[in-house]
Amino acid sequence: MANRVPFLSDNAARVHPRVWAALQAADEVDAPYDGDALSQALDDRFSELFGRECAALWVATGTAANCLALATMVQPHGGVVCHEEAHIEMDECGAPGFFLHGAKLLLGQGDGAKLTPEAIRAVIDPIRDDVHQVQPHAISLTQASEYGRCYRPDELTAIGALAKERGLGLHVDGARFGNAVAFLECSPSDAVGTADALSFGCVKNGAMNAEAILFFDPDLADVARYRRKRAGHLQSKGRFLAAQLMAMLDEHLWLDNALAANAAASAIATGAGERLLHPVEANEVFLRSTVNERAALRDQGFDFYDWGEDAARFVAAWDTPIEAARALGRAVAGL
Repeated sequence: MANRVPFLSDNAARVHPRVWAALQAADEVDAPYDGDALSQALDDRFSELFGRECAALWVATGTAANCLALATMVQPHGGVVCHEEAHIEMDECGAPGFFLHGAKLLLGQGDGAKLTPEAIRAVIDPIRDDVHQVQPHAISLTQASEYGRCYRPDELTAIGALAKERGLGLHVDGARFGNAVAFLECSPSDAVGTADALSFGCVKNGAMNAEAILFFDPDLADVARYRRKRAGHLQSKGRFLAAQLMAMLDEHLWLDNALAANAAASAIATGAGERLLHPVEANEVFLRSTVNERAALRDQGFDFYDWGEDAARFVAAWDTPIEAARALGRAVAGL
């Protein structure tokens, strides 16, 4: 990547120095698995952050976080309502079906990869209540969505009310949850609504290999602990994952990192004008562009992914230099 400016993915960003320091500090003998002091302290730390009781389980990947959370809500004969472009549908290699033992994803539509109560009803209302059809058991939302769009608190309230009315579990895939909170300028609790479980993303936001599954229903957490072990995700030196989560929570590092990434994305978008495919509400920028225009940007040293034949995606990270983001914005404006 020498002399290149990477906007490929926030997964490619550096590990934050405070996370490295926390990992080094955790390199002392302690109880194995999740019996160490750091793991045992996670429930209280996350409960304080969200202002309500929750149970926190660490895992190493967002896919595991999403699927283990959903596995507590959905039986093998059931289904999960999600957007047709949700990560669990498009980018997890069938992992939901694997972890949920064959449960089906029930796909809805919506602008910006967001669901609405109406879109959810369009999926579940035609399903007959009989043994011949897959029954909906849960809803999964992505905050921020696959196109970097954020659910407002009132939107979450409406979907939460529908979930309660229909007896459905509610899960939030928060791989970029910090970016959503930073944009919404609301409390973490308001940004998750009445969800039963949240995949609290850290790897895209400065951690190395630790994500948190937060359960606001303690019964689900009890189930998840067994499923985590059975799935091979109960790491023997769990203190190193807990240390990363603690470092992200300390002095709101998770939010500061997200604010920095969002600011860089906004700088890119400044020069985009009518090229923008979606409003920039988190740390992703989607632009209309031709093959030749994308080649011109790459010739100037910018790395990014094509998004189909006529668009590009740029992702800013916590460590994206703001001047590099501004340079990309100027390059886009000059196309």
